[in-house]
Amino acid sequence: MPSSDTVPPAPGRSKNLVRSKNLVRAKNPVRVWLYTLAVLVVAMVAVGGATRLTGSGLSITEWRPVTGVVPPVSEQAWTAEFDKYKGTPQYRILNQGMGLSDFKVIYAWEWGHRLLGRILGLVFFVPLLVFWLRGLVDRRLGYGLLGLGALGGLQGAIGWIMVASGLQPGMTAVAPLKLALHLTTASLILAGLVWLAAGLRTGASEPAPRRLRITAGLLPILVLVQIGLGGLVAGSKAGLVHNTWPDMDGALVPKASDLFAVSPWIENFVDNVTLVQFNHRLVAYLLVALALVHAIDARRRLPASGTARRATGIAGMAVAQMALGIVTLLLAVPLWAGLAHQVFAMAVLMMATVHARLSRGAPRSTVATSAAATAAFGFEGMQGRSA
Repeated sequence: MPSSDTVPPAPGRSKNLVRSKNLVRAKNPVRVWLYTLAVLVVAMVAVGGATRLTGSGLSITEWRPVTGVVPPVSEQAWTAEFDKYKGTPQYRILNQGMGLSDFKVIYAWEWGHRLLGRILGLVFFVPLLVFWLRGLVDRRLGYGLLGLGALGGLQGAIGWIMVASGLQPGMTAVAPLKLALHLTTASLILAGLVWLAAGLRTGASEPAPRRLRITAGLLPILVLVQIGLGGLVAGSKAGLVHNTWPDMDGALVPKASDLFAVSPWIENFVDNVTLVQFNHRLVAYLLVALALVHAIDARRRLPASGTARRATGIAGMAVAQMALGIVTLLLAVPLWAGLAHQVFAMAVLMMATVHARLSRGAPRSTVATSAAATAAFGFEGMQGRSA
């Protein structure tokens, strides 16, 4: 028999609690979907990196968004595709005498990269339509998702513009600036997906102090800048020169005449491999320094908090990524190291984005302490009880 001092919940409050619990449960599949998309983006970046490192990106000379999903099947179809590739400057300058069997290998890399893009588009738009029709996407989330969808469509166009740049007379690879833009756009999409997914995490948390929020927000921005610079290094093959560290062939800071050897001077930031690599090194040092200072500040101001744990994790990942970059440089960019460096950059970006989003805090609600609260995904688990 219940005690006499038990007070039943008000009818209105009980309805709100049920509605809130249902909303929490509804957010779970949306968050899983967003993180699944993020994994697919990372996979596409990895395959794209392998496509670049194996010199396969120019093997398909046409952009056929629909019919291109079917690869050549017959020997006649393969011969026709190979003949198109033989008309490219890359074949005439670098791959003269390549056999059909070797062509099939590089074709498979580029075809697989494009197929992943098509799969990613389907996995994005079909569930989005279902969730929208079921009322699981509110206005703010909907605007964010539509923006990412538009950015994804633009990314496909950027990809073809990049490939077309490598098919121009005298070119044996894609233009470095277009490659950097392609990689940075993919990274923006990844950051957007993770930001939205982390924002759907329920449970109350206080925002971090203002200074920590600012530095937490700067981290993913700086990671994006560094990824863009990494794209320039990859596109210009700047990782194949100055394969020493911490110096650059005996100089900690190259001479100004080497850094700005190209005229006009602005083109050095894209076409001069010495300056391109030097900039990538400088931003790496800046990123690691910011991550370490942010982690120390978080541990001092909010000891044993979720903010401190996340900041420490990001600092460790930034140091590890710099070490991996140094190894990649010293080894003159072997396939495994180049891929690992590129994929781990995506991991650093994801974690920095989650940290920046969670550092903003979340409002208290009736479901914050309920059993229906959503479980943490990955790095979200460092949220802890407080910011």
